[in-house]
Amino acid sequence: MNDKKVLVTGGAGFLGSFLVEILQAKGARVYAPRSAEFDLRRADHVDGLFVTFQPEIVIHAAALGGGIRFMQQNPGRLFYDNIMMNTLVLEKSRLYGVEKFVGVGTVCSYPKFTPVPFKEQDLWNGYPEETNAPYGLAKKMMLAQSQAYRAQYGFNGIHLLLVNLYGPRDKFHAENSHVIPGLIRKCHAAARQRLDRITCWGDGSATREFLYVADAAQAIVMATERFAKSEPVNIGSGSEIAIEELVRLIARLTGFKGEIEWDGASPNGQPRRRLDITRAAEEFGFRAQTGLEEGLRQTVAWYEQNVGMSLAVR
Repeated sequence: MNDKKVLVTGGAGFLGSFLVEILQAKGARVYAPRSAEFDLRRADHVDGLFVTFQPEIVIHAAALGGGIRFMQQNPGRLFYDNIMMNTLVLEKSRLYGVEKFVGVGTVCSYPKFTPVPFKEQDLWNGYPEETNAPYGLAKKMMLAQSQAYRAQYGFNGIHLLLVNLYGPRDKFHAENSHVIPGLIRKCHAAARQRLDRITCWGDGSATREFLYVADAAQAIVMATERFAKSEPVNIGSGSEIAIEELVRLIARLTGFKGEIEWDGASPNGQPRRRLDITRAAEEFGFRAQTGLEEGLRQTVAWYEQNVGMSLAVR
């Protein structure tokens, strides 16, 4: 990576900010454009981006996403924005002679009832869970495009399938956040206000696998350096937790001691998620380093210092 010109789309965001730090520490010359400067849904803007920076490596981490509520409310926008960004950035990477393209995909691309643990070869064996299908399918088309470009043009593109991420710098929006930041915000506020109960979506039975964001960024950089095949690669921790257990853990870490109620009328999402992470270990030596409870402690601490205190002042 030393002295390489690396373009990180989404580099100012949650995952991207950790990627930028690791790459810079390795001596790379990193460019992380802002969406206000370059709209990745527009071909002329993406052309301008490549002309301006002339990258040797592209890590495409930019995406429009959110929790179940956001997915339900914005299926058209999720599909259009993501498929346009993915298609244009990958096409321009080819046209401008980029040495390597790293596509950041998602566990949401897997079929709803994939056998657990999810293996990469099962990716095409069914339709994704309905609430996140537009997002997952748009990401899956990036994999198809990458493989097609390797077959026809010999273009070096790889595709990584990431599980749900969490950690410091995440978005803790009341309506649009993913499950962990949403629960931290809810439990922290309830503890501060001394509420006697909170209500959570679903029935708590669904399971999820979570990966600490710094570990995810490390995995992406390792794959960028060491992996050059067309097959997708799962990136995760290899363990799952029921949402009910997750809520109780976050309640304990935030100091909430009240009752937890479940809104059974709201969707659970995909019933189970846990990846087979064998390929990542074998191909480029990645194994997650941060356990869930330790990662949650760090995330709660960051939230209390950077978000929770500002909310309390209002």
